[in-house]
Amino acid sequence: MAATLTLSGCVSKKKYNLLLDDYNTAKVDLAESKAYNKSLDAMLDEAKANNAQLKDNLAALQGTLSQSIQQNTQGNVNISKLVDEINASNKYIKELIAAKSKSDSLNMVLTNNLTRSLNRDELKDVDVKVLKGVVYISLADNMLFRTGSYAISDRAMETLGKIAKIIKDYKDYDVMVEGNTDNVPISRTNIRNNWDLSALRASSVVQVLQDKFGVDPSRLSAAGRGEYRPIADNTTDSGRQRNRRTEIIITPNLDQFMDLIDQAPSGE
Repeated sequence: MAATLTLSGCVSKKKYNLLLDDYNTAKVDLAESKAYNKSLDAMLDEAKANNAQLKDNLAALQGTLSQSIQQNTQGNVNISKLVDEINASNKYIKELIAAKSKSDSLNMVLTNNLTRSLNRDELKDVDVKVLKGVVYISLADNMLFRTGSYAISDRAMETLGKIAKIIKDYKDYDVMVEGNTDNVPISRTNIRNNWDLSALRASSVVQVLQDKFGVDPSRLSAAGRGEYRPIADNTTDSGRQRNRRTEIIITPNLDQFMDLIDQAPSGE
């Protein structure tokens, strides 16, 4: 451009200088433009690289999110299962409490009915109490039997009849009769020791309840404790007298509680 202006000879020096300044400014602008474009290219490349990294990060986040959702779903399933198990356990506990409350209430009514049915003299030889949900009727040896015998006295029949009536009113209860002796050795032709005597006495009471008073024999059982469950000191006459006793033990039907146990919720 400068050569053309010089060769033409038609342009003033002032105008020439102005044009030269414009040329130099254009060169600077062009250089800056190239530099700017290069900077833009670099920025674009960097942006593309960042975008690719963001896409990778997004994919990773999506994978993590999917896994988290899956785990959360499984967690919700586990929580729901746990809640169901807790609810089942609570229901089972309520059923047990209801069964025990019913048993306790019936036992108290049974005990009250027993004590009301016995007269004052009978109550001297009969002790009725409830321990841990079980009704114990303890009958004194001198009221039931003669010394060293397992034959039931006539005096005891009326008392056993009253007890049998109460037992028959509570058909869902099982009845065990236990014989107990003191520690004085015994030997008879048909009684070898206190084991025999206690078992025979229990069996005699069971048979009277069945044969004389119509108690269902499927509800009855007999056991002999011998001298090995004393409630008093065998070194005194009064203690030995207390130990010579027959207990009628009335319990709720265990099948009902076994059914509840079978229904118990199982947890992993």
